[in-house]
This record gives sequence, structure tokens and C-alpha cells, in this order.
Amino acid sequence: MALAPPYDRPHPTRPMKPLILIVEDEPGIADTLQYALRTDGFEPAWVPSAAAALAAVAQREPALVILDVGLPDLNGFELFKQLRARIDVPVVFLTARGDEIDRVVGLELGADDYIAKPFSPRELVARVRNVLRRSARPAAPTAAATATAAAFEVDDGKRQIRFYGNALELSRYEFGLLRALVRRPGHVYTRDALLQLVWDDATESLDRTVDAHVKTVRAKLKAVAPMLEPIRTHRGVGYALAEDLPQRLPAG
Repeated sequence: MALAPPYDRPHPTRPMKPLILIVEDEPGIADTLQYALRTDGFEPAWVPSAAAALAAVAQREPALVILDVGLPDLNGFELFKQLRARIDVPVVFLTARGDEIDRVVGLELGADDYIAKPFSPRELVARVRNVLRRSARPAAPTAAATATAAAFEVDDGKRQIRFYGNALELSRYEFGLLRALVRRPGHVYTRDALLQLVWDDATESLDRTVDAHVKTVRAKLKAVAPMLEPIRTHRGVGYALAEDLPQRLPAG
């Protein structure tokens, strides 16, 4: 399948408009989105599947992705993880699902907004503009978050994490779990969000799976720094990486 313009016919001289990639398997909805975005000064491109979306972003990085959760070849949450592993792009989830847990999981995975069908095209375009404005002015990290980030070194290529210079022996899921927490110090992840973000098939996993892996990761961190508590429990909610870790390992 040929990719929708502007991927297949880039114009050499025309000023570039913000490219919005629409990943939606329903042509009628995609047509509505493209018309609304084009009318408002964006350059929309539509693909109907996850495979086509990954091929599209490999050709040209969009300014934002509108992502339907219910795709024919891959769950939208899984596609979101694969996209974010390749590029740091704002994502707005679009879905017919009305369950609150889907909205919460989408946002806690790191999506920038979430709109349920049926939707107002004008409202969606307004949200797209708002997300683009926010992403164009990233907030400066706090001193505490900077210190916490300095305590960890993440090497995605080697799938290795160092804690105060000490390489941790982590299983596949322990690595994914700790990596997610390290990326956003202070952010409280629910167990459902961590299951969606880290595990291959979250529908067959249990909350206690997350708890068990947090316990083993904590033990490995404590072996390096017994006096610190890097992973904090938020009772009834989930887990977060502490924002007040020192830049250097305390003496003793």
C-alpha cells in the first residue's frame, strides 16, 4: 500500500506545514480529520494500520500523531510504545472506548491527550494546537529531578541500567519497569499503566506481577544504596521514582 501524501510526494520548495499523522482504520473518520486539519493549516497524512504508521515515521517524522486505539493489526497502546521507542513525538489517542481505565492508561503511558469518539473536529484541532504549543516549550527540569536522573544511566542499546555507576543485573521486565520510572521521576504510574507499558500481553498479567517485579528491583537498588528508597509506593495508586535522590552516593 502506498503511503498517503505528503510521504510519497514531498515538495522541494513549498513551505513546510506541521505534519499530522493520522493512524485510523475507518476511512470516514480519517477523511473528517484530514479535512479539519487541512482547513486549519496543517498537513495531514493518513495510514490505516500500525505497520503503515511505523513505515511512515521511518520516512519522515511528524509533528504529532493522532492514534486510534482500536487498530486491525496492533493494539494502539502497543503501537504507542513502539513509536516512542523510535521518536519523541506528541500523541493524541482517539478511540470509541468509553471506559475510564482506557483513558487513564493512555495518559499515564505518556500520551499528550485523549479524545473519545464521537468527537467534534473543531475541538480535536484545538487540542492538537494546544499539544503542539506545550511540546514546543518543554518545561525545564527541576533541580531534584535532575539530581535523580544523574543517579541513573540508561543504555537502551545494551539494555542496561547503572545506579550510581553500578551496573544492575536486571531481567527483561525489571529493565522495562525501572526504565519507565527513570524516564519520569516523580510521576506516579498505576499498576495498569506499567502493565501496558512494559509487559507484552498486559491482558494476561496481574497487578501482583508488577508488585513482585518492583520488589526485586528494590532489592537490587538497595544492594547498591541501602540507605535510599528510590521507588516510592503510592498506596491504592501505584509507584513513582523518588525526585529527591542525591547526585552522588552518600558516604557510608
